[in-house]
Amino acid sequence: MEIKIKRKYSLKTLHSIEKEIKMIREYDPSVTSNAEIILTYSGLHAVWLYRLSHHLWCRDHHLSAQLVTQFSRIFTGVEIHPGAKIGKQLLIDHGTGVVIGETAEIGDDVVIYHNVTLGSVNNHGTRRHPKIGNHVFIGAGATVLGTIEIADNVKIGAAAVVLHDVPAGKTVVGNPGRIL
Repeated sequence: MEIKIKRKYSLKTLHSIEKEIKMIREYDPSVTSNAEIILTYSGLHAVWLYRLSHHLWCRDHHLSAQLVTQFSRIFTGVEIHPGAKIGKQLLIDHGTGVVIGETAEIGDDVVIYHNVTLGSVNNHGTRRHPKIGNHVFIGAGATVLGTIEIADNVKIGAAAVVLHDVPAGKTVVGNPGRIL
């Protein structure tokens, strides 16, 4: 019985990995092979290491989780707190400088470019970081702060500073961020 449970988990994990690789192949025209993605795509390495650290975090192995996170930050240039909640198929492209805070929530099929921060504006309360919907694009250098909600199918432009909720299907640009 125990082996079957372990095997189901492994098959689910392999399917998830296949979907992440497929998403990158469809998104990034510079990629030439699955091997290239697996061996050199630091944003994918960051997501995989986050998933390991989150697994540890959820089982109250906080020190181990934080150590995995620090290794990931050094290895990939991406820092994702193990307490963050991330959906399926997060694509971090050119990920150096990405920071995702502890109470951030990210939906499915989200694309994040380099130097993006999903941060807080205070250190009080149980939720301090943004909630990002499904199918959201966050451009290079964008900063999304506070307990705000970014709905599904939103595009956040490069270097935008977003401090307020954004409704579904909208595009936000500028500092401060304004909806187009």
